[in-house]
Amino acid sequence: MIAIFQGRQRVDSIAGNDRGLAYGDGLFETLRAHRGTLPWWPAHWARLTRGAQRLRLPLPDPIQVRDEALALLDGGDGVIKLLLSRGSGGRGYAPPVDATPTWVLSRHPLPPPVPAAGLALRWCTTTLAIQPALAGLKHCNRLEQVLARGEWDDPLALDRDADEGLMRSGEGDVVCATSANLFANVGGRWRTPAVDRCGVAGVCRDWVLAALDADVGRLAVVEIESATAVFLCNAVRGILPVARLGTRHWSMDPEVVALQRRLATAHPAFVSAAPLFT
Repeated sequence: MIAIFQGRQRVDSIAGNDRGLAYGDGLFETLRAHRGTLPWWPAHWARLTRGAQRLRLPLPDPIQVRDEALALLDGGDGVIKLLLSRGSGGRGYAPPVDATPTWVLSRHPLPPPVPAAGLALRWCTTTLAIQPALAGLKHCNRLEQVLARGEWDDPLALDRDADEGLMRSGEGDVVCATSANLFANVGGRWRTPAVDRCGVAGVCRDWVLAALDADVGRLAVVEIESATAVFLCNAVRGILPVARLGTRHWSMDPEVVALQRRLATAHPAFVSAAPLFT
C-alpha cells in the first residue's frame, strides 16, 4: 500500500523530474507500527526535521503526514516508510528556490524474527565514504549499503549464510551494519561508533545510548572482534544480539537480554521479542 503527495495534495504518481529520483535529494524514515500506532513518531519526525534543516529541504505538515500514515495502517501492525524529496526540478544540481516537497508513505509487512541464537555477521568489503556534510543523515542515496548488502548474495562469496554485514569507513574504522547501528562491550564499557563523518544516527541508537550511558568514538576491527558482547539495533527490529562474526562466537549476554526487556517497555511492538531470550 502506498500514498504519494505533492505538498498537501495527493497525486497518482511521482513526477519524472523528481529530484529524489534524479539525485537522491531527500530523506527517509522507517517506523515500526504497533496496533495502528507509531510509538516513536516524535523521535522520527524530530530526526527528519533535523535532516531537512541541514539539507534545506521543505517539510510537509507533520499532522497530515502522521494522520495519513495512521490511515494506511488501519489499526494494524507493520512497517511504515516515509520518503521525503525536495520535489520536482529541472535538469541540473542547483535546487529550486521555491520547492514543493514530494512525500511518499508505504506500508510493509513486519521483518522476520531474530534467530533464537542471535545474528551471524560478516565483514563487508564495500566501505563508507567520509562526508561530514551528510554524516548521520538518513538520506536517500544509499548505494554504498546496496553494494554492501549484495556482497553475500554472490554465489562465490564466503559467509553466504550471514544475516548482516559490518561496514567500515574508507579509513578502516568500524561504522555500522548495512541497516543497523552497532554496539560492543569493549573493556567493560558499551561503545558505539561515532557517525560524525559517515553512517546514520539511528532512532533506536539514540534510545540505547541513553539507556546504557554508552561511549561514542572510533572503533577498530580488532576491538569488535575481541569484544565481550556485540549487538545491533534499529527502529524496526529493535535490539539484535550477535552470535557470530566470521570465526568469532559469542554466547547470549545477560546485559543484552535485559536491554531487550527495557526496550519492550519503551516500545510495545518489541514486547514479543523480549521473551525470546532467557
